[in-house]
Amino acid sequence: MLNKVPEVTIWFWVIKILCTTVGESFADWINMKLGVGLVNTAWIFTAVFVVVLAIQMRLKRYVPFPYWLTVVVVSVTGTLYTDILTDQLNVPLWISSAVFSVLLAVVFGVWWLRERTLSIHSVTTLPRESFYWLAVLVTFALGTATGDWTLELTGWSPGASVMLPLGLIAAITLLWKFGANPVLSFWLAYILTRPLGANIGDWLASPKVAQPGEPTGLALGTFTTSLIFLGLILATVVYLTVTRSDVTETYEAAHATDATGDLRKERVGLAGFGLLAVATMSLLTWAHSQPHTGPAPEADNTSAVQMAPGQAVKKFPPAKVAALKNLASTSLKDARSLGNAKGAHTAAQSLRDLWDADQASLQPLDNTGWTSIDAQMDKVLGTFGIDHSNPPMPPAQQEKELNALLTDMG
Repeated sequence: MLNKVPEVTIWFWVIKILCTTVGESFADWINMKLGVGLVNTAWIFTAVFVVVLAIQMRLKRYVPFPYWLTVVVVSVTGTLYTDILTDQLNVPLWISSAVFSVLLAVVFGVWWLRERTLSIHSVTTLPRESFYWLAVLVTFALGTATGDWTLELTGWSPGASVMLPLGLIAAITLLWKFGANPVLSFWLAYILTRPLGANIGDWLASPKVAQPGEPTGLALGTFTTSLIFLGLILATVVYLTVTRSDVTETYEAAHATDATGDLRKERVGLAGFGLLAVATMSLLTWAHSQPHTGPAPEADNTSAVQMAPGQAVKKFPPAKVAALKNLASTSLKDARSLGNAKGAHTAAQSLRDLWDADQASLQPLDNTGWTSIDAQMDKVLGTFGIDHSNPPMPPAQQEKELNALLTDMG
């Protein structure tokens, strides 16, 4: 086979960041806006990943469209795996970061022992390509974990968070220009493009005004952001397909071969990477010590699909539905009385306790209906600051969500 990976030009990094951004935004749109849910979205993209990867690996040379389509899909898939660990299995982000770091080290170690090279300029056999895509998948999962962990530690907004990976990539580029090991430089930058692209996507899609702990941005929305970046990706891929400027053989024919690396400079570059890591940890430690509000946890909005009033509880025992409606009505009545905020909060908490206690008996009767009510229940609890980090919202917002819950329950 000819080399199956494009030459690392400026176009490589531009389209890599575009793919990462659209991967983040498109996954959020399917998961939250369409109500497919985190786990279901992960299953869908895992299946798509298997298909596109099979097509990519059957090719005998690098072809821009299937290659970058695979990158988009693997970016979504790796991100979803980390999100499931965090949001579904409650695995702390520092543990996910450590596990994926070790896993990536194992992948590189086995790759090196078998092939004696980690260079992407020689991905010319099936085993090397297999190691390459496995490493790419893990880098996306690792980039997701470390990026989210950074937001958790610092409380920075997506816009401000862009600066850290961008600065680190710039520093790595300078060290590479100086003479640092090119393979190590490449993979470090590759990992960092994931939090960079994701933060850009979150910044563009997030509303301009949000509750404490929620991201703010330019309010383009996940769908619009996805369309914009998909268009940019398509235009770039068309350009690369026509010019073939990123095909290794074409690039090498037009550029002089790089001289053999300087071992002394590589050691200095390695020390530079160590200093960069220490400086980054010091910055994060300082930011963590400053007063801040951490990001709100992402919810699995499987139930965002609207159901007709009463349809969600149709299969539930009427007595249990009546008890839930009674508590919701009590909380609504007290919320309308500005002098009885405590009573509204107490009723909402009792509503939460009863709903949680009934989960084991209600969810098996109708999982779709249960998840629909559960999503609206979570919105109600959010307005009271119950199980959420934000302070209680104004009574009008509480009334709105309680009325929506009562409408859903018929």
